Amino acid sequence: MILLQKKLIIPSIIIFSLVLISPAIAEEIDTDGDGYSDQLEIANGYSPYTPEPFLLTENDADQDGLSDYWELKFQTDPQQSDSDQDGYFDGVEIDYAYDPLSAQSDRLSQRIEINLSEQKLFYFLDDQLWKEFLVSTGKASMPTPQGEFEIVNKNSKAWSNTYKLWMPYWLGLANGSFGIHELPLWPNGYREGENHLGKAVSHGCIRLGVGSAQYLYDRLEIGTKVVIK
Repeated sequence: MILLQKKLIIPSIIIFSLVLISPAIAEEIDTDGDGYSDQLEIANGYSPYTPEPFLLTENDADQDGLSDYWELKFQTDPQQSDSDQDGYFDGVEIDYAYDPLSAQSDRLSQRIEINLSEQKLFYFLDDQLWKEFLVSTGKASMPTPQGEFEIVNKNSKAWSNTYKLWMPYWLGLANGSFGIHELPLWPNGYREGENHLGKAVSHGCIRLGVGSAQYLYDRLEIGTKVVIK
């Protein structure tokens, strides 16, 4: 394997198995036996768990649905698909905001940030940016409120009395006067705004595309912090 001169910068990555040993020994550990130390491979953005030149973000050594990059970030075992031995793959647990290092159903912290200028929603798990989605927020005449909020209610198929349409996968904010939801659906089946994602054209709510709205709805709890700026 040839390491590229152009290195990927991956901040704050630590292999938990190297923490308690000396730097000299750490420099000699070569898990995949390819002639390059784990420390050197990680510093260059490569996975130390395969002799093939796969990046940390590309390789999933234990096939648990979590790349080696995320294994290092969440300090799970990159060579064990179920680090806490609770019967669930690490990738599944993290994706549903459960702690993969605890067999007691402990939760990871969740946070949503919405950037109005970028028209993007960012989903954080334990302060790690896990997912991002394109959104459509309020138009100039009906801007989306800014500030810090919490999810106050959820409804898989909320009805708007004002606009007479459905707002699937509703996550209510503030007093429930606005929220995050899937692209609106009219009673006749017409889906509003399918070409509006990335544009500020809503009536103040944060609209998500089909699929991404349900993804967040299924994972976010009432009380989750939402920052809009």
